[in-house]
Amino acid sequence: MVNTHLFVFAILTFIVASWISITYISHVSGWASLVEPYRSTDPFSGSQWKFESAQMRYLTRYNHCLIVGADPRGLYLSVMWPLRIAHPPLFIPWREISRSAKKILWIEYIELRLGLESPVPFRIRSGLAQKLKTASGTSWPLEAIA
Repeated sequence: MVNTHLFVFAILTFIVASWISITYISHVSGWASLVEPYRSTDPFSGSQWKFESAQMRYLTRYNHCLIVGADPRGLYLSVMWPLRIAHPPLFIPWREISRSAKKILWIEYIELRLGLESPVPFRIRSGLAQKLKTASGTSWPLEAIA
């Protein structure tokens, strides 16, 4: 009987700790700051890729848990369930995204800056960037001049 109570307590503690951690990550990464202007409530019908990865603010990483989509209107971002807590889907118009190519040592990546007022970095591998570029058509953001 005691072991059953302890097991239930451990599971509940894990669930609460996970929820707090995921909420904290959304604030640190910058996702939470993008929610008010870019929250998406409509289903996205453009091209989508699941199990994608990205790095955001303060080196926070979303490894193999993103759904990333694009069409000529903008960029769609969602986190797979059950990590969706505190991470509602986002849709950001291309006109509010800037782009630059980066390289650290031998690793090349693309950095999209999401939003106009306080841009949030969204670093992705070149292969995903190419898919987004193709899906965005002529709307793909021009490279920012440093």
